[in-house]
Amino acid sequence: MPRAGCAFTADRPPPDPEAVDPGGAPVPQRPEDLVEVLPPAEPFLIREASVGSPEQRRGLVLVHDLAGEFDAAHAGALAGAHLLDALPNEVIARFDADALVDYRGHRPRIVFSGDRYESIVSPEIALYALEDDAGTPFLLLHGAEPDFAWERFVAAVIGLVDRLGVTSVVALHAFPMPVPHTRPVTVTAHATRRQLIESYPVYWGEMRVPGSVGALLEMRLGQAGVDALGIGAHVPHYLAQATYPAASLTLLEHLAELTGLHVPTETLREAAEANRTEVDEQIARSSENTAVVAALEQQFDDFTASREETGLLGFSGQMPSGDELGAQIEQFLAEQDDRPTD
Repeated sequence: MPRAGCAFTADRPPPDPEAVDPGGAPVPQRPEDLVEVLPPAEPFLIREASVGSPEQRRGLVLVHDLAGEFDAAHAGALAGAHLLDALPNEVIARFDADALVDYRGHRPRIVFSGDRYESIVSPEIALYALEDDAGTPFLLLHGAEPDFAWERFVAAVIGLVDRLGVTSVVALHAFPMPVPHTRPVTVTAHATRRQLIESYPVYWGEMRVPGSVGALLEMRLGQAGVDALGIGAHVPHYLAQATYPAASLTLLEHLAELTGLHVPTETLREAAEANRTEVDEQIARSSENTAVVAALEQQFDDFTASREETGLLGFSGQMPSGDELGAQIEQFLAEQDDRPTD
């Protein structure tokens, strides 16, 4: 791994001369070459270097929202951004987004003023150290989902997990479902061990869904013996392309319940209430939309009445099959690919 504050070291062999991108720039080949560990990480590194047994580890929680296009209504990304806005934090590691992100697929915004280009907002993937409202430290991996080098990126993250004393990794994301916005946001939980999410029901059998860096990271962490879990909020399919703070609020509420972290939610709660009012007004302008929402409400209520816990709804009032869920997600991702750049 790089020394703190240095992405490359003198005793490291030079990059493979054959490994170049189309523009001729070297492409990082080793996982550790993808990340720069910064000086604020030093206290974490020093503490873990002195640990003599697993019981002495700090037990840090690492939260991540790297769902990218697999994040309906950007609910996970909004939850992560809210944590950074609401809690004290500093960057302790930065990933090489230039080697990981496809700029043509996610074109950064450049400010043009009069007759010249003035600035660019480049994609970032950074690891932050935060403190919750009780003063408990935790980490947040926040930014763009990598397009390239998934295995090397995941290996780099797992390297940091080991060096920084992380013992639990939690993913925040969302996907579209046929549920109404007028009912509580429900979730699907997944984990490397059933014991981590035993209070959550199991809804699905085996199915095939589009992959994501977050899914690969969770799988590889489990293989490495690290506890990893995730919460997927169910966003009404008709709001999947919009902003839906109610889903982000729900993600943080479940994060607090699963980890014991004390995270602020009041601002998100206010945003969710304002958003609910706005959506209600827009739905009310169309009798067709009103009828659709009413049908979803009936299906939701019929299903939850037959179970002690809230759950998922299919179009017929039953839990959707794996194929139906996979088709719903595929459609959402296709719509993401087809949407205008702006």
